[in-house]
Amino acid sequence: MKRTHHCNALRPADAGKSVTLVGWVDTKRDLGGVTFIDLRDREGVTQVVFNPGSNGIQEIAQKLKTESVIEIKGTVRTRTADTTNAKLATGSIEVSAESITVHNHCADLPFPMDDDKADKVNEDLRLEYRFLDLRRPRNLGLLKLRHQAARAIRSELDSQNFIEVETPTLFKSTPEGAREFLVPSRLNPGEFYALSQSPQQYKQMLMVAGVERYYQMARCYRDEDLRADRQPEFTQVDLEMSFIDREDMYALIEGILKRTWKETIGVDIPTPFPRMSYQEAMNRFGIDKPDTRFAMEIQDLTPLFKASNFKVFNVAANTEGSVVRAINAKGLADITQGELTNFETIAKSQGAKGLAFIKCEAGEWKSPITKFFSDEEKAALKKQLNIEDGDIVFFAAAPWEQASTILGRIRLESAGLLKARGRMTLPTNQYNFLWVIEFPLMLWDAEEKRYISAHHPFTAPVVEDEKLLETDPAKVRGQHYDIVLNGVELGGGSIRIHNPAIQKRVFEDILKIPQDVVESRFGYMLKAFSFGAPPHGGIALGFDRVVAMLAGRSSIRDIVAFPKTQSGQDLMAQSPSAVTAKQLRDLRIAVVDEESKPKA
Repeated sequence: MKRTHHCNALRPADAGKSVTLVGWVDTKRDLGGVTFIDLRDREGVTQVVFNPGSNGIQEIAQKLKTESVIEIKGTVRTRTADTTNAKLATGSIEVSAESITVHNHCADLPFPMDDDKADKVNEDLRLEYRFLDLRRPRNLGLLKLRHQAARAIRSELDSQNFIEVETPTLFKSTPEGAREFLVPSRLNPGEFYALSQSPQQYKQMLMVAGVERYYQMARCYRDEDLRADRQPEFTQVDLEMSFIDREDMYALIEGILKRTWKETIGVDIPTPFPRMSYQEAMNRFGIDKPDTRFAMEIQDLTPLFKASNFKVFNVAANTEGSVVRAINAKGLADITQGELTNFETIAKSQGAKGLAFIKCEAGEWKSPITKFFSDEEKAALKKQLNIEDGDIVFFAAAPWEQASTILGRIRLESAGLLKARGRMTLPTNQYNFLWVIEFPLMLWDAEEKRYISAHHPFTAPVVEDEKLLETDPAKVRGQHYDIVLNGVELGGGSIRIHNPAIQKRVFEDILKIPQDVVESRFGYMLKAFSFGAPPHGGIALGFDRVVAMLAGRSSIRDIVAFPKTQSGQDLMAQSPSAVTAKQLRDLRIAVVDEESKPKA
């Protein structure tokens, strides 16, 4: 190495040593005829002093722009008490330069490299110059955090006798999942690979193969609309185990996360994590990944309105499967008309015709619907919902799941407004981990008029519910589990079906997948299961989301080295890009323009 030390290594005990440092010019100052350069590398900053008449190197230093790459040789000396920089780990020393080598000059920068200033720069510009954006100490720190998290996870899995196995990225298309990226096969014209959405089927084959404990940091791909917590390519901590049950999986994941939080940010996470059924999560919070750091829970008012004069609530309360539910957003009675309109839009996006509400201000209930309520109903509402001055109550009257989802969205929006108004504070170092369990195995698809898998078709039913598979699939619970942190789903998995007869029943009798389709997509799995498949289960943790939570970031773009924009573009590399006509001909593919005419 050219260097003898990195730029965060030297301390007063090193005084008198001859050293070589390399790095980037962070800042430059000329004071009293002396030039000071803060030299920065990946690890930190060291102050370098260039004195007049020192073999002409001060003149070279004076001409340097920030972010130029240099190498200096010099002697370490301690700073005087009045020049010590307490903000730097190396602030008690400096290096008196004796020689300098300029490895590269820096062009004019497109944006300031100071963390606070750069954060205010348009994100597209920063992503275009991502090589500079990453150079900033804060972003390098995020990459180091990502590395530390991966190391902690690998260490824990190694201690639990897991084997890391790589599975193919090029897989077959499975259209019943998320939208896929298709890859044409030149050697098999007219046929396509799909970039793997997950190693799900391969890892089950590894269990049949006797690997017993598998994992990988798997690259996965989904051609979906992007948002803060979604990228077209992402990393999963993917694992599978044989001869286990759900309790084994809970204990393993809790151990992984406990070790990761401790070794990366020094936080001790209490275990075991609380558990909550899907039914309870939807009843209380209206979402299957609840943020339990604040209360504001949904209340069921169905019995109260069975004899109500308010027709909307009366009909819902007396219709099988429908409910009347409400939530009290305490302290949000000053909601603006614009904010209230946004809430109504959210409710309508979930199928509601509107959003009923009651404001309580100066001891008065303000709402178009209160005139339909009896005094007894008002008293019961006040007691059950703890309605006080300054509160606003929102209602939903609809089928259970729809009503729960509407109020779940309203709950989160209300919390956002309360935080913005300074009336709700959620500590950044509070980590409310939660297992959400016992999801429905099947969901009814009204458009296709058939059941679909709530998770995926390989999830095993809860044993005591297996008898309901043919008679009442909607009541069958799956052995599916999600790990949730502060309202973010970190991952999910399940105990799998390992019996080929049960798997075939699920495919053909419950999901109504035609036999020929089952054979073409999953025939090899059914064949493998017939050769002695062990009981097994697994999970996939969203590694990018885990690191984002460790870093306290709301967007996973911040902790991905080279992320895509919301339109799926890499602005730095200008990807995706056009390809040549020859490449298309080799693949026997034609690109159709806006007039639907094939191009060469």
